[in-house]
Order: sequence, then structure tokens, then C-alpha cells
Amino acid sequence: MSSDCVKELIDSFSHVESGALLDRVVLCAAAVGGTPYAGFVDVDPLQEIAYPSHALIAPGDPLGVSRWLLESGVLKELAIASDPVLLPQDWSVGGPGFLAVPVPLATRDQAYLWVAGRRFTNREEHLLGRLATAAGRAIEASRGLEVAARMLRSVHAFTA
Repeated sequence: MSSDCVKELIDSFSHVESGALLDRVVLCAAAVGGTPYAGFVDVDPLQEIAYPSHALIAPGDPLGVSRWLLESGVLKELAIASDPVLLPQDWSVGGPGFLAVPVPLATRDQAYLWVAGRRFTNREEHLLGRLATAAGRAIEASRGLEVAARMLRSVHAFTA
């Protein structure tokens, strides 16, 4: 009886997958930003290196956002920033338009949720910031559920 209860609890905790959650958040960020470009940038604990960790890129990347992210210096700016970063769309310097907002996380290093591909306003910054806050809480919760499921598997192993 107790083994079945633990197994059911493990199953319910295991339904949330952090990878799928990140996919959904990135899709929502793109929708909020009105663009086919969105993703996450993670920052190392020493705030020296930032790197794209999860991205939605338009098929064929017609604006060259993937290359721009790596070559423009925006990752260096995000590595040391703590506030939103808004860069105007400026094709004379290859800037596709970029907005990144911090994702509040308690159990891991700094991260940003970003959108790119057009001129963004304070309205998109506000909405993306709210989405990033909700996403941070959901990411932390999903990771907590993953840890809980692992712990329960050990309990299940001894009660089966």
C-alpha cells in the first residue's frame, strides 16, 4: 500500500520537465515580444561569462541573430549587468533590436530572458519582466519537484 502511494507521488512530481518548461517560456517570450527570436542567457557565478542556453531562432535565421549574439558584445554586457538591457534596432551596426530581462532565481546563477528582431518599447520590457519573474518561479519549482522525485525513488526502493 505505502509503495503504491509513493509511486503515485513520484509520478505526479515527474510530470513537469524543465526542458519542456523552458521551451514553453521561450515561445511565450517570442509571443510577448512579437518576434520569432527569443531565449535564455546564463551567466557564470563570477559574472565574467554569459552564454546562450536555450533559444528560439527563426528558420534560416534571416536576421543573423545567432551570429549577432555571439559577436556583438551583448553577452559581455549581460555578464556584468543586473538590470534589463535594451538595445535599439540599428541595422547600420548590425543590431537587430534586443531586449533582455533578468530571471530571478534563488538556486542558481544569474539568467536573462531575451527577445530580438525589432524595436522594443517600455511596454515589452515590462511584460517580459513579468514573464521572467513567473518563469523564474516555475523553473525553481520544477527543479524542486525533480529533486523531490529523486528522493522519493530512494524511499520507494526500500518500501517496494
